[in-house]
Amino acid sequence: MSKVDKPLLINRELSWLSFNARVLQEANDPSVPLIERLRFLGIYSSNRDEFFRVRVATVRRMIKLNRKTKSAMDVNPEELLEKITAKVLEQQEIFEETYQNLLRELELNGIYMIDETQISAEQGEFVKQFFREKVLPSLFPIMLDQVHQFPWLKDRAIYLFIKLEKADFKTRYALVEVPTDKINRFLVLPKENKYIILLDDIIRYCLHELFFSFSFTHASAYTIKMTRDAELDIEMDVSKSLVKKIAESIKRRKKGDPVRLEFDEDIPADMLKFLSRKLKFLKQHQIIRGGRYHNFVDFINFPQVGKSELRYRHPKPLQHPMLSANKSLIKTLKNRDILLSYPYQSFHYLIDLLREAAIDPKVESIQITLYRVAKNSDIVNALISAIKNGKQITAVVELQARFDEERNIYWSNRLQEEGAKVIYGVPGLKVHTKLILITRLEHGQRRHYAHLGTGNFNEDTAKIYCDHSLFTSDKRLTREVGDLFNFYSDNYRTGNYQHLLTAPFTLRKKIIKLIEREIKHKKQGKESWIFWKMNSLVDEEIIRLLYEASNAGVKIRLIIRGICSLVPGVTGLSENIEAISIVDKYLEHARVLVFCNDGKPEFFIASSDMMSRNLDFRSEVAVPVYDKHVQKELMDILEIQWRDNVKARVLNAEQNNIYRKTGDKKPHRAQEEIYLYLKEKLVLQPAELLA
Repeated sequence: MSKVDKPLLINRELSWLSFNARVLQEANDPSVPLIERLRFLGIYSSNRDEFFRVRVATVRRMIKLNRKTKSAMDVNPEELLEKITAKVLEQQEIFEETYQNLLRELELNGIYMIDETQISAEQGEFVKQFFREKVLPSLFPIMLDQVHQFPWLKDRAIYLFIKLEKADFKTRYALVEVPTDKINRFLVLPKENKYIILLDDIIRYCLHELFFSFSFTHASAYTIKMTRDAELDIEMDVSKSLVKKIAESIKRRKKGDPVRLEFDEDIPADMLKFLSRKLKFLKQHQIIRGGRYHNFVDFINFPQVGKSELRYRHPKPLQHPMLSANKSLIKTLKNRDILLSYPYQSFHYLIDLLREAAIDPKVESIQITLYRVAKNSDIVNALISAIKNGKQITAVVELQARFDEERNIYWSNRLQEEGAKVIYGVPGLKVHTKLILITRLEHGQRRHYAHLGTGNFNEDTAKIYCDHSLFTSDKRLTREVGDLFNFYSDNYRTGNYQHLLTAPFTLRKKIIKLIEREIKHKKQGKESWIFWKMNSLVDEEIIRLLYEASNAGVKIRLIIRGICSLVPGVTGLSENIEAISIVDKYLEHARVLVFCNDGKPEFFIASSDMMSRNLDFRSEVAVPVYDKHVQKELMDILEIQWRDNVKARVLNAEQNNIYRKTGDKKPHRAQEEIYLYLKEKLVLQPAELLA
């Protein structure tokens, strides 16, 4: 292919839709256990909802502001919205077909998803009893012909739009919210536990009990769902605290502008006409046909029914070969760095480190950044324990972690109540680093122990997110981690970073210098290559420099889970760049950067993706990995992922997500092989590990 045949950059929104198509592929993959395929439908649906709430909402804002100029991706907002809508509708057809296929496969495995028309008499009595006791108290219908204005629809809630008919009175329309926030979406019917009915259909089955006073002869109900703009508009009122401003913004978000209305495509014409007339504020492209059911995000928690083979087997997290339950982690870190790779290895080592620090009489303080924490956070509880043991705790809490703002406000209040010093991020920057600094008094001098990682301090997501944690006492790193915490405390103390690559100060500049060095080495005839893994590659300056490196002959390998605006394999532009994406049972979340450096590779793990927001408008860190054993482990893991010919897709200009073929007839599934690789290390002796 020639350079002129393909665009220089792929639009980030369209690339994201291509990523979500890879999630949808997992739902279609017969090698994936059946119930997991249903859960992938839920993940796809959840992703798409967030995409509309954030990205599509942003595009609509651009249109509303009459921004006619073309974006950096060479498409204006109106054209982009048309392309997004077309792609979403195309994927919706695949989604619905996939769901129907999975229902048939469930039946082949003796599991039946039934609706209100398929309930037997015996099941009907159980469903009616359940409805009366559990569901009816939470239902509050609105008679639409009795109100002047169509009711305000909550973001992401699902509603049944109902028509009641009787020969001697006019048709009545009603609306009722399906209370999935209070009642499980799935009801497993008794006896053999093989029949499942959705809450939506329970309500449909019992409409006569809900609307008995109307004595209707026929009723029909169709699902509708509103998606709203989720952007936080934070007031500039300096008299209010940041916590109060964000709390108020969260309330306003719940009433954000409509972005999309989904409806059951089988809805009768008269009901759709009534709906369109009442919702006249919606534009045509905001009203999207869907299937009978919405909010498939609930399918992520599909009931545990059927044989165990219908679900993924999640092996127990591995121990680290250099760590043991009865050995001090702090003492281990005095001698060497430790790398943990989740979810293959246990996240509890991190909690163990905080617990040890909390009761260690020599520990003076713990400093930590918190971006997204678990609902019942052991991390925060460990910090509270440390406070009660007399330690000084400083927590930098990012209140603007999208969709986790309320939880972060809750935990920041808890920490403050217990006596911690809480810092609410940095004005103008979102703090996205994953840092811990423990200060310990040893022989009259202060020594520091640090954690630097790619993932959040969240024991829930650590079970399904692939991330790396580096534990170290290396003074070159701990000193600069201390400088970062000084910056969070006093924004004028920006620090001087010789080792850490920090955004927005040095990260972009140093990445550029490292790429330019590879170009220089290649031109000098030296060994030169680049190997990166990350979630997203969007930044135009970085991409153009990678194109320049490719043209100079630098071999570049990229493992990009999500958005990739770079176009690999274009003659005269990027023929030396290969890019793949791995989507499997765990979410690939780690960021690893490796530069050849003339055969003396330099390794970094990072909190940052290659996006302008990360490089310029967030506090991020890329951490140099100096320990040779950790370097080897990182490279081994990257090479295992590059061998993947089962779950790896090729990233290309067509964005067709073809499965990668490597020429190796043996199947290689990276996530399984990484677990085995780390497991094999457990049988090695310490001397062999350090060899």
